[in-house]
Amino acid sequence: MNAYTKLCAALSRWSLRTAVLGLVVLVICVQWQVVGRYLLNDSPTWTEPFALLLVLYITALAVAVGVRDAGHLGMESVVVLLPRAAQRVAEAFIHLCVIAFAVLMAFAGWEWLTLKWAEPKPMLGVSEGLDYLPLVISGVLIVLFCIEHLIALWRDQTIEEAGV
Repeated sequence: MNAYTKLCAALSRWSLRTAVLGLVVLVICVQWQVVGRYLLNDSPTWTEPFALLLVLYITALAVAVGVRDAGHLGMESVVVLLPRAAQRVAEAFIHLCVIAFAVLMAFAGWEWLTLKWAEPKPMLGVSEGLDYLPLVISGVLIVLFCIEHLIALWRDQTIEEAGV
């Protein structure tokens, strides 16, 4: 396992663990909302926007891990029918398309982040730009993970899941 693969595996594990932690915090946040609304008759105002912000981060990190672990949607049934050389070309083309999408996602996320950074988020008091930071993080991670896949494809190796 080379250094780049180790780095990508570590980033993938970190992303997955952070997403799981975010999911736990999300469940606690929603439970607090329910308790506040139905038992205390005083619904906290911050729980809903905080839960929505958590969903953005959880989803973005999980998508990046899904790209690395090849858990994303694919058309393998079509690619498998091709000869091995054509399979490699198709897989490389797919990874290049995903890289292009991730780069666009990261740049657009960065644009929105910088445009919205000065605006405060109602009820939370943090920047609205934080809604767009997951796009940047996920876009960068997806690019790194796709490059790892292209290197592995070039070397005729497979990428093993990082695990938790």
